[in-house]
Amino acid sequence: MTAKQVSFDDEPLILVNENDEVVGYLDKASCHVGEGKLHRAFSIFIFNSRGQLLLQQRSDQKWLWPMFWSNSCCSHPRKGETMEEAIHRRLQEELGFDVPLSYLYKFQYHATFEGRGSENELCYVYIGHYDGEVAVNPNEIAAWRWVSPEELESEMTAHPERFTPWFKMEWERIRKEYWDRVEEIIKNPQ
Repeated sequence: MTAKQVSFDDEPLILVNENDEVVGYLDKASCHVGEGKLHRAFSIFIFNSRGQLLLQQRSDQKWLWPMFWSNSCCSHPRKGETMEEAIHRRLQEELGFDVPLSYLYKFQYHATFEGRGSENELCYVYIGHYDGEVAVNPNEIAAWRWVSPEELESEMTAHPERFTPWFKMEWERIRKEYWDRVEEIIKNPQ
């Protein structure tokens, strides 16, 4: 059975300025060329009742950071799509489930990958709780696993080169500033 393609180079992304105001639209491939164009994005962190994070290894088909480990799910809202619509669409497309999500914060970052291109994103970060079955889309995800925060941090310290740059930034901030929110969602799922 062939996995459904859910990412397209020509999908129109939302260009923004540093104040998160829409300034136009551009195809995904062009948004990531060279230094990249600033666009909206999101990252989702899914935790189970044991306090473990669902970690994904990006597919080898990814142009930027293929086979790197990253947060549960990340992508972009498309032109004409709200952030709320985008985050739930992408959970279904990548992981085969949908859950309520809680917004934590947004931040801007820029990261370049091996001269191929860059991420230049204003990224919204969400958390959610899930204990059910995971059905990954192999076009997007090479492997996945549940990992405890302690195991993850040990691995990130020993091999930081195995993880995407946005994930490392987001994880550090979640642990320092938002861990009480994570613990709340683990204990009291929505």
